[in-house]
Amino acid sequence: MKILIEVPSWIGDSVMITPAIENLVNYYQNPEITLIGSFASVELFVHHPKVIKTYVLKKQYKFINNFAKKLGYFDVMFSFRGSFRSTLLQLMISSPKKYQYKKKLYPDRHQVEKYNDFINESLKIDTIPGLLKLYKNPKSISKKSKPILGINPGAAYGDAKQWYSIEFAKVIVSLQDNYDTIIFGGPLEVNIADDIEKLLLDYGVSNYENLAGKTSISDLIDMISKIELFITGDSGPMHIAASFQVPTIAIFGPTNDNETSQWMNSKSFILKKNLECQPCMKRTCPLKHHNCMSLIKSKDVLLALESID
Repeated sequence: MKILIEVPSWIGDSVMITPAIENLVNYYQNPEITLIGSFASVELFVHHPKVIKTYVLKKQYKFINNFAKKLGYFDVMFSFRGSFRSTLLQLMISSPKKYQYKKKLYPDRHQVEKYNDFINESLKIDTIPGLLKLYKNPKSISKKSKPILGINPGAAYGDAKQWYSIEFAKVIVSLQDNYDTIIFGGPLEVNIADDIEKLLLDYGVSNYENLAGKTSISDLIDMISKIELFITGDSGPMHIAASFQVPTIAIFGPTNDNETSQWMNSKSFILKKNLECQPCMKRTCPLKHHNCMSLIKSKDVLLALESID
């Protein structure tokens, strides 16, 4: 059975489709899966035992027809994206069965459940979503002897989701005797990671690594799987941590934790202020005060740690 799957563009959403993919694997028993999507998203799946090929899908419409011809024939296609470009691509794919996710059909539930419900309704089955599932590189990076605190200060969605450099730094300073720290981040988050590093140097902290912009997706998965504590905003790495049940403090501001919080992580704590304006779902604060984040202080994170110890 040859299956084509178009994964979401965002890392976090692609992690949240993994229970649905595992249910597809169980339903088809021995499928050969080809994945298409953004570079970062398809990289999440390169070590999946049922994924035989991955392709990065270019955004320009003029490439879609040739790209579809290059892919060839599939027994079934699932697209977890509802964009017009995905609709157009689906029309050009050679397959007798094609299914496309439509966001408006699945309101008021966790994103993991939305994606799994899409699979259930497409195939007329009744599965439940299990744990998030990522596969690591078999050539795993060795684990360090001292407990590791992972910090993920960035958020690809927009500045409104970002907590403040000074508060992250204060948390690291408070925990420096118990943890070595790794600062994570993608290429677009190097600046905020560098700001934290400068503050740590001012505080005299030396037991940290700033790896923002320096890790592959495969390395990111492996490193996060081995940390003892993760402090992060609503982000892709937050969901990677959930897939490995890493104790996590997840700081939520403008986004909806009912839909995008860590899925089935028993050691997760959601830190938010429950303001009337939350969740606004905006990339920048429409009220100009950013209280959903500015009112959260380092002491709140340290108190939250008591809930997951």
